[in-house]
Amino acid sequence: MNIPMHPRRRLLQHAGALTTFALAEQLAPLYAWADTERAAGTPSSGGRADEAGPGTIDLEIDRLSFEVGGRTGSAIALNGSVPGPLLRLREGQEAVIRVNNRLDETSSIHWHGLILPPNMDGVPGVSFAGIAPRSTFTYRFPVRQSGTYWAHSHSGGQELLGLYFPLIIDPAEPDPFLYDRDYVVMLSDWSFESPEAIVSKLKKRSGYYNFQRRTIADFFRDARRNGYSATVKERWSWSKMRMDPTDFADVTGYTYTYLMNGLPPEANWSGLFKRGERVRLRFIDAGAATFFDIRIPGLSMTVVQAHGQNVEPVEVNEFRIGPGETFDVIVRPEDRAYTVFAEALDRSGFTRGTLTPRAGMVAPVPQRRPRPLRTMADMGMDMSGAEGKDAMGGMDMGTARKNAGNGPAMDLAGHDMQGMDEAEKIRAHLNERREATYDAAKKAEDPGAMKMGVAGRKALMGPALPGSPPVMHGPDTHGPGADTVAMASRSRLDDPGSGFEQAEGRVLTYADLRSVQPFPDQRVPEREIELHITGNMDRYMWSFDGRKYSEAKEPIRLRHGERVRLILVNDTMMEHPIHLHGMWMVLENGQGVKQPPLHTVSVKPAERISVAITADAPGSWAMHCHLLLHMELGMFRVVEVSARADEVNS
Repeated sequence: MNIPMHPRRRLLQHAGALTTFALAEQLAPLYAWADTERAAGTPSSGGRADEAGPGTIDLEIDRLSFEVGGRTGSAIALNGSVPGPLLRLREGQEAVIRVNNRLDETSSIHWHGLILPPNMDGVPGVSFAGIAPRSTFTYRFPVRQSGTYWAHSHSGGQELLGLYFPLIIDPAEPDPFLYDRDYVVMLSDWSFESPEAIVSKLKKRSGYYNFQRRTIADFFRDARRNGYSATVKERWSWSKMRMDPTDFADVTGYTYTYLMNGLPPEANWSGLFKRGERVRLRFIDAGAATFFDIRIPGLSMTVVQAHGQNVEPVEVNEFRIGPGETFDVIVRPEDRAYTVFAEALDRSGFTRGTLTPRAGMVAPVPQRRPRPLRTMADMGMDMSGAEGKDAMGGMDMGTARKNAGNGPAMDLAGHDMQGMDEAEKIRAHLNERREATYDAAKKAEDPGAMKMGVAGRKALMGPALPGSPPVMHGPDTHGPGADTVAMASRSRLDDPGSGFEQAEGRVLTYADLRSVQPFPDQRVPEREIELHITGNMDRYMWSFDGRKYSEAKEPIRLRHGERVRLILVNDTMMEHPIHLHGMWMVLENGQGVKQPPLHTVSVKPAERISVAITADAPGSWAMHCHLLLHMELGMFRVVEVSARADEVNS
């Protein structure tokens, strides 16, 4: 089946139903425009003219001029639009997708979240060679799942330049929830600067795009509230760390225009509905660097799907979505217009759309919230719990930062932590607790514990669950690739994150997610791998365990069929969405057999998250941060699934 190209005149025919079409000349996909059939009130499960069904799907990658706000830039588009067209498949079919690369450079398509053969995954240098310039590659794979997904280039900065698109897979059996109307809401960020120019500026000054730093007026306000001495000490502490508490995003609204279905906020994407209808909104974060906070003032949302997987319904007023993630919600609007508001985590910008019963209606755009500040929890200073502040004689052990030249580790207040006996006592206590856990498991004849042996003893801290005490960082500070370590990391699954201090109503957290169906593999993990998320903001370097991908000596090796616990520890002061290709990560969030499978896990600063992985996909797979520049600059690993036991990491 050919997916049609959409010339400008066809898009303009669809523009009449928009409240604003000052930017109608840009080549947005058909699902960005109000549909006259839907305006007449025809219920739909989401079918659109640019969807695909059985047969071969033809896609074409090429460059085009892209206009936003009266400015023109160069984009990389799929079938003539940014984002690309909506593809619709069906669970159980074989997908045959022929991609013609008309660029003068190698390209690729990665099917984000899909379980498929490694040579169809679309990661050049890992699972295939890429789609050569002026050539065609055919993807062919069985469709073994359903839900809301998306796809994007995995070649250089092409994703940032517009090569991404939504993918819906209809289930073989009906979903366990009802809806009358269905819309994709694809969020992204667009810059007229090239990826190379952005990286160059960040390399010279990591805070180049942060124009929300605290001012002298903030100092005097804080001094009146907290006292002059405390305010000076707090500012001096941040100065020693060479960081700013307003650093929430590397790239901000200073250069980004935030888009909804390819349209900027002034173009106001609109979705029509009839009175009494249940509307399904499929939110996809295709941003290269942006976490979005989603709310629809005056309307609650029922979350029914996370990462393409059905979850037990959760009614919320807001939720945060990270790059790579998808969340489906059901809303029941009344006979009036509502603003769909997506605000960047750092509050440097937003995009918006409108749900409306009649074309031309608009709703007020909510007031933007003040930019957030990093908290003690973000800095690894939340020491409450059995191994917390009381155990340390009342001292707050802040995020340790190494001085230039790999000098002595420093706490937040600048105290030399070398030889700090209290910290060693805490580590010794935690080690004793690990040993006690191991001994208890042996006595209970826990098969998982018995298999682990001496090399696996340290893995028996178990999953990082809400309410667990903090875990002290070990002696490895990860070298020059890390300028901070979280002295105390802990589960923050029930914490919505910084920026929701003024939220009205319930905010979704990972702790709320409960799968409708138990994951097929319920075995206790046989061993544990702890991976630290690291970075050096002074040098704008990103890595795992302090080593960039180019410095990693070996892939992460798994044995085919084994069950492994992966613990992600965020030693940076930024949120990171970590994406694993080819296999599900079952989030250990305390929901028992209904813990949800995810393909991307957003890890907060100083957070400790554990996921269980069934290594059921032999081959080489990518794992990386889905902040595009972080991945490109080193936060990337290859996970090798092998059937040979002697190739597995000890």
